[in-house]
Amino acid sequence: MIRRFFNWLRRPSRMAIGLVILLSALGGIFAWSGFNAGLAYTNTEEFCSSCHMNDVVPEYRASAHYSNRSGVKAICSDCHVPHEFFPKWKRKIIAAKEVYAHYTGKVDTKEKFEAHRGEMAAREWERLKANNSQECRNCHNFEDMDFTQQKTVAQQMHALAQEQNKTCIDCHKGIAHNLPHMEAVQKGFIPDDLMKKSEEKK
Repeated sequence: MIRRFFNWLRRPSRMAIGLVILLSALGGIFAWSGFNAGLAYTNTEEFCSSCHMNDVVPEYRASAHYSNRSGVKAICSDCHVPHEFFPKWKRKIIAAKEVYAHYTGKVDTKEKFEAHRGEMAAREWERLKANNSQECRNCHNFEDMDFTQQKTVAQQMHALAQEQNKTCIDCHKGIAHNLPHMEAVQKGFIPDDLMKKSEEKK
């Protein structure tokens, strides 16, 4: 019987080969679908809130990205996870370290989170600066903006940002979260060089 089994392995029938190929294909489809479903879940607001309910979620829910007159909402992953395949994977790998930091007690309380807020914010600002604020530009871009519908200061700042090749995060730090050690600042931070040029144009 054992000899017959090994003989079959050496010379399998076409039906057996077809069955193996079919089962492998189905297994691959189910595995990939399950993996993608799990990955998609890690992009949901529910998943992010499971760790951040006591620190950044209240800030986010007080921002225009959560609730506004148009009803267009950006969730956590819209700003913090690139849409492109390879940048998304890179971000997910880095995020795994952040989840590890939470569960090992480095930032598992509001007080610990606040102690590390500065370094975490700086990392995220650096990432957005490096990719030209791609996550912002998925929804906002200069080419589609009607400056005439904006307030005067916004028109001036956006025009200067275009001239100087600035990116969104240069001015809009703190747009959905408190700035480190500047919790009262919610509307963003304008770099000094842009502010001076705006004043000069008045």
